Amino acid sequence: MIKYDSYKSSGIEWLGEIPSHWENKKIKYIFKIKKQIAGTVGFDVLSITQQGIKIKDIESGGGQLSMDYSKYQLVKKGDFAMNHMDLLTGYVDISKYDGVTSPDYRVFYLTEKESAPKYFLYLMQMGYQNKIFYAQGQGSSQLGRWRFASEEFNNFFLPLPPKNEQEAIANFLDEKLEQVDNYIFKQKELIELLKEKKNSLINQAVTKGLDPKVEYKESGIEWLGKIPKHWEVIKIKRLITYTVGGIWGNEKKLNSSDIICVRVADMDYNNFNFSDKNLTIRNILHNERNNRVLKKGDLIIEKSGGGEKTPVGRVVKFNLDYDAVCSNFMNKIKIIDKKIISNFLVLMFHILYINKIVIYSIKQTTGIQNLDINSYLSNLIPIPPKQEQQQIVEYIEKESSKIDKVISTKEDEIKLLDEYKQSLISSAVTGKIKVS
Repeated sequence: MIKYDSYKSSGIEWLGEIPSHWENKKIKYIFKIKKQIAGTVGFDVLSITQQGIKIKDIESGGGQLSMDYSKYQLVKKGDFAMNHMDLLTGYVDISKYDGVTSPDYRVFYLTEKESAPKYFLYLMQMGYQNKIFYAQGQGSSQLGRWRFASEEFNNFFLPLPPKNEQEAIANFLDEKLEQVDNYIFKQKELIELLKEKKNSLINQAVTKGLDPKVEYKESGIEWLGKIPKHWEVIKIKRLITYTVGGIWGNEKKLNSSDIICVRVADMDYNNFNFSDKNLTIRNILHNERNNRVLKKGDLIIEKSGGGEKTPVGRVVKFNLDYDAVCSNFMNKIKIIDKKIISNFLVLMFHILYINKIVIYSIKQTTGIQNLDINSYLSNLIPIPPKQEQQQIVEYIEKESSKIDKVISTKEDEIKLLDEYKQSLISSAVTGKIKVS
């Protein structure tokens, strides 16, 4: 990348050196904060997300609702708006819409006539992404309220190149980021195709077996069709027992009652087991654990939560080498019939999930999905002989690992490209590279 001919110190720690002909200016000399309360209803309600400013669907109840939008502040097309109340998860964008937004947000506009709005948008979004604004925050970051107060905002210095360079930087970034984003989009499409291929492989092996010459029979299960003639069909509940609910207990106390409490967030659905990266320790008395203690080979089913894209009902195997209990919103499943192995049963649960059989046992209450465990475990499933189950599991593990390796490579590539994008934005808007 080309650099400018000469640089000077900006006098600002986060910014470092800037091109010699650039200026530094406080935000209050470039922007003006405005706050005009709507006073009436009928406007589009705008929400500031990390994907930009969106029109909120107030009819479906999306997002946090207010009964009286007349007390919201006006936003005009072209205004900047930021969630300055939360420098951890907030964001900033230029509005494409006329509407209203929360009076807690900050709306402001450019007063510097010789300015390119898109340059300042890239600059301010970088302030969030690179946590540059974070050092100016006030409040409690632990509570998700690390705010950028008006005085600190107004007195925050920004680099100010000439307008023609602002426009050149914005145009350069628009073009380069579009190229990178298009490539990332194609890689994400490929990842989804690979995941579909993996699911298809699992579905075929678990429901039809590995021998293409095998003789088939009708399974009597509508969604399944034919299965190998020598396989059994049996209700899941005849193979297992299950606990009713998990337990959360109290904060850890560093005594003998401390135990790992696995959560839905710990489930690794791709590998059908648990991740041990961020395990939670809770204090649960021994007499409160009852039959909830997990042993290696037990299964855990998510019974509450979920959503439209990822319904409740996913199942993983407990693969850790130490005792634990299930937290709330989960059930322990223990195999009691020796004719089935846990690695095969967890794959069968995955088949029920991807074929959407699980949705017939889901009840929706107050926006939360709840799985009717008894109903779900009444489903019939095909069971091959135990030796054949093990062969199917080993085949799936071998073939899936090949697909997973490609997916992992693509995901790593996307991560590097995202980092490249942020580096490119930072270098361009602060003058570390010359784009024109």
